[in-house]
Amino acid sequence: MLTMRTFDAGQTAQALPYSRLVPAIAIAARELAAGQLRSPERLVVPLDGGGVLLCMPATASDIGVTKLVTVHPDNARRALPVIQGEVVVFDSATGQRLALLDGPTVTARRTAAVTLLGIQTLLPRAPQSALLIGTGVQALAHAEALIDFFGVGDFRIAARDVAKAELFCVALRLRYPQITATALSSAFGEVPVTDVLIALTTSRTPVIPAHLDASTLAIGVGAFKPEMAEFPAALLQARQIVVDDVAGAQHEAGDLIQAQVDWAGVRGLASVLEKRLPASDLLPVFKTVGQAAWDLAAARVALGSDD
Repeated sequence: MLTMRTFDAGQTAQALPYSRLVPAIAIAARELAAGQLRSPERLVVPLDGGGVLLCMPATASDIGVTKLVTVHPDNARRALPVIQGEVVVFDSATGQRLALLDGPTVTARRTAAVTLLGIQTLLPRAPQSALLIGTGVQALAHAEALIDFFGVGDFRIAARDVAKAELFCVALRLRYPQITATALSSAFGEVPVTDVLIALTTSRTPVIPAHLDASTLAIGVGAFKPEMAEFPAALLQARQIVVDDVAGAQHEAGDLIQAQVDWAGVRGLASVLEKRLPASDLLPVFKTVGQAAWDLAAARVALGSDD
């Protein structure tokens, strides 16, 4: 009889080093594209009080996972987490439960790892600088991931509330004394030239500038509903679009849906891993919406089953 392992938030983070998580997601992306990993659309069930229950399953030949997450926007007033949940991991052959992982930690780290994989695949150089739009959980996870995986040392942080951006920079510099972090207003004048620009908001109006330096890789992470948008239509129309999951993006990537992009020209990350984009002076844009396959990849890493 297998014993189910339970990981709290700290243990889940320790079990998911980016050095192993990034290549594990690349494997899962290829398996998903080949039909070797099954991941239906997530189920969204309304809860009383404006909350929602999200159910995200994925299965492969070795393991399966189901992520159960509740989102209660008003919990901040109650001094409770807005997002709570867990990832249940089981053996595909027997159904025996193998592990219970902290859901928000898995989500934060696998989302950042997908961004890292996108940078590794689409940026023709190792990034040294990054501009992050947003100051929430995902912004912190991405900053830590960029420092840990690429050694990025120069950060600009933009937010509608400049005071929050400044506090974010202070906390980041205290944790990583070797880096520089500067707060910006989200009302950009001239956009600083940076290797990567990553938007991590739930904005309903674009927050990424329409005109970027040709050598900047722009990544949209936060907008995951049809009514949300971080990319402006002009930028999407000017550059090659790559997404983490084409099927998911067609339902959830509000930026792309509102811009009425030609989906025939949108490339999935798995296809770019197999056949790189043609060389161009104008870098593509990368849009992610999330996928339970990435949770399964994280579970493999936590269990050590991908060694």
